[in-house]
Amino acid sequence: MRAIVKMKPVAGVELVEHYPEPEIDADQVLLEVGATSICGTDAHLYAWDESARAFDPQLPLVMGHECAGTVVRVGANVRGLAVGDRVAAESHIFCGACYMCRTGNAHNCYNLKLLGVTRQGAFAEYVALPRSVCFPLPPTVPFDVGALFEPSGNAVHAVQRAGNLDGCSVLITGAGPIGLVLIQLALAMGAASVVALEPNPFRRGLAAKYGARALDPSEADLAAIVRADYARQGGFDVGFEVSAAPGTHEQLLRAVRREATVVCIGLPNRAISLDVSEFIAKKMIVLKGVFGRRIWETWEILLALVEAKRLDLAGMITHHLSIGEFERGIALLKGDAAKVVISPN
Repeated sequence: MRAIVKMKPVAGVELVEHYPEPEIDADQVLLEVGATSICGTDAHLYAWDESARAFDPQLPLVMGHECAGTVVRVGANVRGLAVGDRVAAESHIFCGACYMCRTGNAHNCYNLKLLGVTRQGAFAEYVALPRSVCFPLPPTVPFDVGALFEPSGNAVHAVQRAGNLDGCSVLITGAGPIGLVLIQLALAMGAASVVALEPNPFRRGLAAKYGARALDPSEADLAAIVRADYARQGGFDVGFEVSAAPGTHEQLLRAVRREATVVCIGLPNRAISLDVSEFIAKKMIVLKGVFGRRIWETWEILLALVEAKRLDLAGMITHHLSIGEFERGIALLKGDAAKVVISPN
C-alpha cells in the first residue's frame, strides 16, 4: 500500500509505494482510509522538533491520526461492526483496564497509545484499529468531515471543561481549526461575545466569518479592549489557549477577570513560567487542561451538532490533496489554509 512514513529521526518523510499492509488481530478492524486530515502534530513530526520527540515515536512510523473510512475486514472477536461500515477513529488508544479507563477517563489512559504518533497511523491506504476506538458514522457525514471529528472533539471537550458559557465573554488565542470550532461552539452554547487572536490573516477571516471579533495579536491592545468593553467584569469570563505560541499564556491570564476559567489546549514545545501568586492565588483563576476527547460523550455531542447544522466543519476544509501531495499540505499550514485533507485512496 502507499503510505507516508517517518523513516528517520530528521526533518522530512517518505512516500512509500509498497509499504506492508497492516495485519489485524481478533479485536481489531482493517479500515480502508477515506480521508485523513493534517494536524499541527503532523507538522511537528515532519520537522522532527522538540514537540515531536517528546512523544518518543518509534520509527519507522506511518503518520496520521485524524481519519475516517470504511471497514474492510473484522477480527474474530469484533462485535457491532461489519465489513462496509463507515467509521471515524478516536486517536487515543486506551487499555480499558487502568484506573483512568475504569473511572470514565479513557482519554487519559495510563497506558495510552496515540494513533500515528506512538503507533502506526492513517496517512496510508489502510490502517488497523482496535474496535474500541471506532465511532460509527451515519451516511450523512462524509469522510472528510468525519476525519475532523477527532480535532473538533478537543474543542468540545474544552467547552465541557470550561462549564456554562451563558452570557460569557470569551477570549481565544489561536484560530486554527480547533480555535475555529471553539468560536462556533462558544456562540452556540450562549456566549455573549468571542474575541479571537490570530496572526494569520486568512484564518482571521474565517474566525470573523464564524462570528468572532478577530484581531492580530501583534496589534491588539487587550488592556484597552478590557477597559472599553469588559470593565464591568474586569476582563473576559473564559479563556481558551489553543496556539501554544510563546507569551500567549500570560497574555490570556492578564486579560481574563478574577476567578475566570482558562482552558489550555495547545501544547508548547518547552516549559513556560507561571506567576502562581499573581494569577492562581490572588486572581484565583481556575486553570484547566484538555488532552483528547471524552470517550464517547464528546463524540456524541459533536455528531448531534453537526447533524443539526449547528456546527460547520466542512467550511473549515480549504484543501483536498492526494497522498502524493502530503508535503505540499504541510507547507499550506503556514499560509492560506485551515484544514487540509488527504485522500489516500
